[in-house]
Amino acid sequence: MPNPSPLKVLSLFSGAGGMDLGLEEAGFENVGCIEIDETARATLRLNRPSWKMIGDGDITSVAQYLRPEDLGLKTGELDLLAGGPPCQPFSAAAQWATTGRQGMRDERARTVDATMRLVGTFLPKAILMENVLGFVSGKGAAIGYLEEQLGIIGQHAGVEYSVHWRLLNAADYGVPQNRRRVIVVALRDGIPWEWPKPTHLGSYVRAWDVLSDLPPGDLPEPNGKWAELLPSIPEGQNYQWLTKRGGGDEIFGYRTKYWNFLLKLAKDRPSWTLSASPGPSTGPFHWDNRPLSVREQLRLQTFPDAWQLSGEYRAQTKQAGNATPALLAEVVGRQLAACLRPCGDRPSAPHALLRSRKAELVPAPLEPSPIPERFANMRGPKKAHAGEGLGPAAVSSQVANAD
Repeated sequence: MPNPSPLKVLSLFSGAGGMDLGLEEAGFENVGCIEIDETARATLRLNRPSWKMIGDGDITSVAQYLRPEDLGLKTGELDLLAGGPPCQPFSAAAQWATTGRQGMRDERARTVDATMRLVGTFLPKAILMENVLGFVSGKGAAIGYLEEQLGIIGQHAGVEYSVHWRLLNAADYGVPQNRRRVIVVALRDGIPWEWPKPTHLGSYVRAWDVLSDLPPGDLPEPNGKWAELLPSIPEGQNYQWLTKRGGGDEIFGYRTKYWNFLLKLAKDRPSWTLSASPGPSTGPFHWDNRPLSVREQLRLQTFPDAWQLSGEYRAQTKQAGNATPALLAEVVGRQLAACLRPCGDRPSAPHALLRSRKAELVPAPLEPSPIPERFANMRGPKKAHAGEGLGPAAVSSQVANAD
């Protein structure tokens, strides 16, 4: 059978193009990208010059004027509106800050309002959003607001949206990274939905499988006051190895640092979630005791090797860390395409962005080194974390309330 005509997707918060690339592989045609970061826009122009950059990329202003006819469409014809609003207002990592997680009260969450405005303008057949768990759960979650606004839009336009969400681990679908993100799918007027079934449970793609064949190149050097401790931590461990409950010298207090502090990859397991703004001690680090190269980060995010990122190393790391794994977007995109197309009219077989592959031999991990002499005076008992609910944000809140 001939391939069906491509479905149309409008991309929001396009970033480095991970979601868009996966949706392209799933049979969607990109009709426009809304992305405010100029470095990310340069990345998209570099790799997909045919993708249209809309306005200045500020969704709050673009939503005021963009209309379906600007993209050669009529109201209701857009197949998919896709993107992940900035996650910082909903991120658990924000709770390490004294202000804590603000959710929909955060000024950056106004991008969610703009997204809903575009939904009301275009009335897409489907909506796809990716975000952290705080987007749907806990203080300031956005999911209730989304459902309310979609109900209002539906009443005004005479349509009805059904909302579905689930926390997915990208590793369950062949991504060599344990990256748990909420996927929200909204479908118009009774279009059925079924979540894609995991394909790699118990048979995960390991970090070694996708990193071991990369040619040598310019590799980043470790830096910062704690970098010399990396060889003293085994593969797959973090700073907790150097606490009372670990197997090494007691240098730190148990649970007194964030999880990815001095965190190292294990060759025989998927990576942990990549960070978009890592400090000098923020992992995951390579098992060779150094930060990951940009190409290694892109491999773990299932971008093809031909994909290039604009900017210097930190800007590229930010783009890679913020991206949706392209393979996960493809998996969800193929499920959406199957729901949106008539029965039997489906896209061709998947193109391998980064399919499962197993290296024949995974080398054994190296034994950790003794801690460097300059850290020797730090050995000794340390206080552990005070307990759940007594971290930096909670303590600051208690002080403020007492005042």
